[in-house]
Amino acid sequence: MRSFEKSSKLDNVCYDIRGPVMDEANKMIGQGMNILKLNIGNPAPFGFRAPKALLARLNDNLTETEGYSDSKGLLSARKAIVKYCNKKGIENVTIEDVYTGNGVSELITLSMQGLLNYGDEILVPSPDYPLWTASVTLAGGKAVHYVCDESSEWFPDIKDIKSKITDRTKGIVVINPNNPTGTLYPKAILNEIAELARQSGLIIFADEIYDRLVLDELEHISIASLAPDLLTVTFNGLSKSHLIAGYRCGWMSLCGNKSFAKGYVEGINLLSSMRLCSNVPAQSVIEIALEMEEETKSLLLPGGRIYDQREYIYKALNEIPGISVVKPKAAFYMFPKIDVEKFNISSDEQFVLDFLKDKKILLTHGGGFHWGKPDHFRVVFLPELVELKKACTALADFMSYYRQK
Repeated sequence: MRSFEKSSKLDNVCYDIRGPVMDEANKMIGQGMNILKLNIGNPAPFGFRAPKALLARLNDNLTETEGYSDSKGLLSARKAIVKYCNKKGIENVTIEDVYTGNGVSELITLSMQGLLNYGDEILVPSPDYPLWTASVTLAGGKAVHYVCDESSEWFPDIKDIKSKITDRTKGIVVINPNNPTGTLYPKAILNEIAELARQSGLIIFADEIYDRLVLDELEHISIASLAPDLLTVTFNGLSKSHLIAGYRCGWMSLCGNKSFAKGYVEGINLLSSMRLCSNVPAQSVIEIALEMEEETKSLLLPGGRIYDQREYIYKALNEIPGISVVKPKAAFYMFPKIDVEKFNISSDEQFVLDFLKDKKILLTHGGGFHWGKPDHFRVVFLPELVELKKACTALADFMSYYRQK
């Protein structure tokens, strides 16, 4: 049985997007202050609402979903997910390869627990969604961060990935579309990553929760569709695309070649069974949700909220002296860069804390996403334009006089 050494594992788990800055924000809220939260990717607080047809189906299904389902999920949901995988060109996925979860977060943790022994390594992007690094560490593994290159639209640095593969490397995490940068990876980059995985016998873990939130009429390509000879574990869900983050509805699919991973699959099945099943009412709407496209697309086209808010904040941030940002192609995040010399910044966490206290606006510092330099922060552009304009005006004013002590 595994046991944790107190000083070596738990102390190394960093989840700073829920850390000291958030604690200060909650303290301020408790004192009656109104804080604009540009740190959360939860659409509901910003006035986004789920499609009415989806809510009606959920309501109709409530009396039929009071008991628990098969540990992997409702048959109707898993069939719909297999159909969705096929639509994206992903081969060799059956209903037995699909696992529903209480959001993708639960399944990320489960996928790492089923794979890793102490000292095993997983390649994770930098910047990353920090749950990946935390889940690797808690499972006894080591997260090895590969660089995404801001000068190349935040695409993964293939040479850096290659240099960090060792005989302990078990897999590589690909977050596409990316959080926190909003980047959409092109086919060429995905093919290069797949080839590295092929050469080194790695499992690909593809976090694709934002694949239906792609802007500029671009197309998301699933890396699993490019590598049917490899085992790719894909993650997806309805929280973001269907605006129901609170319903905790996600899934994981084992795609491609599973012939060498019998033990891993058995472990996943065991861990899945131990928690009985995921939220059954939420599972019951997966089938209808994956047939809904127009509701989401309308938000992403000119005149739609996400598109228009992206256009505004991209321009506004780049107009602030000392701030620059790469335009995101998907999701609803940006990862702006700060001129640290101009503002004498040595701590990005202190920067967002000072901004919070001064302007009552909450951002997330780049270090919270395992970015190694104190020169970035993440901003969410879910608030309506009037709120984003207030936020950008406040940031421009703050940067006009801020110098870190």
